[in-house]
Order: sequence, then C-alpha cells, then structure tokens
Amino acid sequence: MSKRILIVDDDTHIRLLLHRTLEELEGMGVEIHFAEDGLDGLNQTRALQPDLMFLDVMMPHMNGFEVCREVRRDPALAKTHIVVLTARGQTQPPLDLRYAPHEIMTKPFDPDIIVARAAQVLGVSLDFGF
Repeated sequence: MSKRILIVDDDTHIRLLLHRTLEELEGMGVEIHFAEDGLDGLNQTRALQPDLMFLDVMMPHMNGFEVCREVRRDPALAKTHIVVLTARGQTQPPLDLRYAPHEIMTKPFDPDIIVARAAQVLGVSLDFGF
C-alpha cells in the first residue's frame, strides 16, 4: 500500500510549490493529494486516511487548527502526522495537546526541510546520488 500526503491550502501557489517540493517522493510510491479549504481537507482526510498532512492555518470554511482538532479526535485517523504551515503571528494552536498538530513550521518554509521531514515521517529514503 502506498503512502499518502495530503496538502491542504487555499493558496494555489503554495499547493503548487509544495507539490514541486515533494514530487520526488512520487517516484518512491508516495501519492500526493490536494484540498483547497479546511472543510475539503477534513473530508479528504477521512476518505484518504493520509499518512502525512501539510495544513495551512488561515483557510475558508474551517481553519487549519479546527481541521487538526477534528482529525486528532478521530481514532481512524490516528496515524495521520499533521504539520501545520503558518505565517508568523497567526493563531496559536489549541492548548489541549491531544488536538494540537504534531509539528508547526513557519512560512516561508525551506523546501529541503519539507522534503526531508516528509521522507522521515513516511519512512522513505532520499537518494541524493552522493
């Protein structure tokens, strides 16, 4: 069974940048999926049960922390590792750590860190040809 990443961001450019950053993982059997807002992200998380989710904070319908809370409450989604991508100074995560994301990274993000972290979470090896 292949590993799945879900990118949830209402900004088309961020979704494209993350896809380009992570596309080398597709050659290693990783599927990359997208959602354009928080509610769509929650619905796709339930349907796809991704192994890793990159989640924006400020989005229509549901913000990223609301999506995170709902995902973390669902035992069927316990394996989903959640990385919230946030601009500095955006809303703080919930104080109840049971519903907090596993990680928070600030925008702009370093593409090398994103792909290395994704590979580590998914348990795939990056071959840099050295």
